[in-house]
Amino acid sequence: MEVLNEYGQILLILAIIFGVFMAWGVGANDVANAMGTSVGSGAITLKQAIIIAMIFEFAGAYLAGGEVTATIRKGIIDPLTLQGTPEYLVYGMLSALLAAGTWLLIATIVGWPVSTTHSIVGAIVGFAAVAISVDAVNWGKVGTIAASWIVSPVLAGTVSYMLFKSVQRLILDTETPFENAKRYVPIYMFMVGFMITMVTLIKGLKHVFKDIGFSLNYFEMSLVAAAAGLIVSVIGGFMLSRIKRNEAIEAEDRFANVEKVFAVLMVFTACAMAFAHGSNDVANAVGPMAAAIATIKSGAVSAKSSMPAWILLVGGVGIVVGLVTYGYKVMATIGTKITELTPSRGFAATLGAAATVVLASGIGLPISTTHTLVGAVLGVGLARGLAAINLRIVATIFTSWVITLPAGAILSIIFFYIFKAVFS
Repeated sequence: MEVLNEYGQILLILAIIFGVFMAWGVGANDVANAMGTSVGSGAITLKQAIIIAMIFEFAGAYLAGGEVTATIRKGIIDPLTLQGTPEYLVYGMLSALLAAGTWLLIATIVGWPVSTTHSIVGAIVGFAAVAISVDAVNWGKVGTIAASWIVSPVLAGTVSYMLFKSVQRLILDTETPFENAKRYVPIYMFMVGFMITMVTLIKGLKHVFKDIGFSLNYFEMSLVAAAAGLIVSVIGGFMLSRIKRNEAIEAEDRFANVEKVFAVLMVFTACAMAFAHGSNDVANAVGPMAAAIATIKSGAVSAKSSMPAWILLVGGVGIVVGLVTYGYKVMATIGTKITELTPSRGFAATLGAAATVVLASGIGLPISTTHTLVGAVLGVGLARGLAAINLRIVATIFTSWVITLPAGAILSIIFFYIFKAVFS
């Protein structure tokens, strides 16, 4: 307690700086994952992706990221075990933010798409093991998170594989691909409208609903999403009926007109996924920051900490700056290095990832957005055969996933002992 009274102002400033650093990492690494398929497929340019992400990621983070955040993310440890030493919780949250941010910086520099959630979880596990005890960590929860390394990509890959196979069979591998696109794309539009609405309701707007005392169960969300899908399908079908075939652009690529149709779909999915991602993953940065700030101000540990609007603002700004300054690195890995993407392939990958998020949220499976998107891109690549995938890049990505938890933990332990030595 004396430590917090004496060094409170310094620790408060450090919490904000490290929180912004972690938010920068989320923007540079995780947001790039969400936008990589759209850019890699040529549906939108890098500049357009950054503008879309700036608007919708920030809106999601600021407007829908404000759920009262548990002090310790994901129930990894019980914060009340540190009631006698609140300064240890502050050191731990600072260490976790700095460790996870540092690992994300390293991963982004080399172009590895890693999970920001796993980074912060690993960091919290590391500090808890040395600040409290190894037994204080909820290892069962850590085990389910590790299991998502397999669950997320396999599930998303399977869905995306089947989606692209259906696109091939119904549209691409036919004698009249453009006419068939106009016939079948409204069905895909319904699926896009349904899935993206579900993702936005489940991962985006649930915080807004909670703040105004409104709630929807999974079935009610499904009805709303089905209505949204129907509206998107009807409007999309009307717009498609007005599109005329441009035979001149088919000289080099017979699917050129078809891909233009799928490119329009991808812009819509990019906007909605950015909103849902911002609302969900901003908590990886602002959750520990809010916990540290609340503990510094009150001088005591509580199970939950409030989320002031200015903290969400700081998190939203950090995410946007990360994407703008360094997001292109991971975007290139997802969009161009795993397999060659076109708008139709990118559409199948994005919709497959969205479907996986919806399905997993409904049945309570722990998944990572990053792992889901990578798995979805792999699934689309496999639909064209194993030769279409860069196996060396895939092996590197998987290795980076396995390293993430221990890397976050080791860095966090080092930083925790440094803070303890400096301030105690």
